[in-house]
Amino acid sequence: MRWKTGRRSSHIEDRRGRRAGPVAFKGGIGTIVLVLAASYFLGINPLDILTMQTGTGTEVGQSDWQPSPEEEQMADFVSVVLADTEDTWKEILRQAGRTYEEPDLVLYSGAVQSACGMGSTAMGPFYCPGDRKVYIDLAFFEELRRRHGAPGDFAQAYVIAHEVGHHVQNLLGISDRVQSAQRGLGTAEANALSVKLELQADCYAGLWGNHADRSRQVLEAGDVEEALNAASAIGDDRLQRQGSGYVVPETFTHGTSQQRVEWFRRGIERGDIGSCDTFGSG
Repeated sequence: MRWKTGRRSSHIEDRRGRRAGPVAFKGGIGTIVLVLAASYFLGINPLDILTMQTGTGTEVGQSDWQPSPEEEQMADFVSVVLADTEDTWKEILRQAGRTYEEPDLVLYSGAVQSACGMGSTAMGPFYCPGDRKVYIDLAFFEELRRRHGAPGDFAQAYVIAHEVGHHVQNLLGISDRVQSAQRGLGTAEANALSVKLELQADCYAGLWGNHADRSRQVLEAGDVEEALNAASAIGDDRLQRQGSGYVVPETFTHGTSQQRVEWFRRGIERGDIGSCDTFGSG
């Protein structure tokens, strides 16, 4: 991905090197361990976990913490990708008669306090609608490469663009409508709506890639394949099979590997926000 000459975002909030203080959660430590494990190994939406918790805590800076040159380059990369999503979504929503409000992106290490509760590295990147911020521990990208076999800078960009896609859904009121529709539904039916929400965020990530390349020629050979590989690597079916050895489709919250690949591909090939209507696709 051609990124080094790109604009840097002013919406990066760097909390790396801070140590999370005591945290009070509803449900007890046993519940927290179980839900975090479920989030990581089963692909459950971190927001489903965060919104169940009333976490409170503090973050204390560590004055002796210094990022490595590699970490600084990765943080720089994240800033460029975030800026590119800002430029892309500002134009897309302007054409639709809407105004794009940029989210902040919080870099953290280990654990972080958000308006949705306490977040953890084990949960992976997440978006919190309560404060309209994306949260990422850069260690996840090494996990994506090493554990999930999905290396490459455009694979990492896909992850960032997916979380920004959730912010777009929040701005458009899609997230609220899904949450309202889930009330009173059984677990399987509510999960099915979560899958549609996540697949739309995948499509939005592809939509960003399409517009960014047409406007700024950011893609290099192999980039799209990196993102498709990442989408496949974090499908619910693949994560469940890796974590437990078997698959439970009614617990899916993000979609299968095939679905995630399909919707990212649709976004990056068509470049049309109307093509990302996962809710009307049956």
